[in-house]
Amino acid sequence: MATRQEEKGREGASVEAMADAIVGAMPRLDATEQRIAIATYRLLAEGEPVSTAAIATATNQSEDRVEKALNSWPGVYRDDEGRVVGFWGLTTGRLDPEYRFLIDGKTSYAWCALDTLFIPALLGKTVSVEATDPVTGERVSLVVDQNGVRDVKPSGAAVSMVIPDGPFGYDVIESFCHKVLFFASEKSGTTWTAQHDGTTLLSVQEAFELGRGSKRVYPDISWPGQAQEEGL
Repeated sequence: MATRQEEKGREGASVEAMADAIVGAMPRLDATEQRIAIATYRLLAEGEPVSTAAIATATNQSEDRVEKALNSWPGVYRDDEGRVVGFWGLTTGRLDPEYRFLIDGKTSYAWCALDTLFIPALLGKTVSVEATDPVTGERVSLVVDQNGVRDVKPSGAAVSMVIPDGPFGYDVIESFCHKVLFFASEKSGTTWTAQHDGTTLLSVQEAFELGRGSKRVYPDISWPGQAQEEGL
């Protein structure tokens, strides 16, 4: 996946334009695939590898249909038993840098800062997030749900962003996620983005608003009530 360089700083591309580019980089899903994707997120958030059979049960689909979907998408990672251990921003294993997801006493991990801001709404959960500033080593923490972010510490935390220029591919973690990070302050974030072409800096709130666009990938899922009632 290529990335399009934009002017650094808040005077660069609008949050709306960034959201459009990120949504445009995601796979196009039919209604069944949307259900499979959401079910995979929600099962993976339990912090354990997820079998095809479990996804099939959650979506009332055959295992063959689930396998067809998973095998057609980039960004799906399996263990030696064929179970899903990483999917579109969420994983059961620690990554470097680490973005810890704490949900109902269970731990999973995100691929990047943006994942921690949009996945909670897809899960229908309140998530406590813990990360580390890659420049200063300071801890960054926040609470995220479908309505917004709160308890951001430090209060001046920021998020680096890069704009995809084309579909996400199998290199999505290296080409995108490794450039979308939390920083404890605008100062440390600006230091980092100045050294990484194509990146810009957003406030945590701006990054959350950008992440809201992810729901457009799932136009046939109702939020929040119907999806939960249907077992999604």
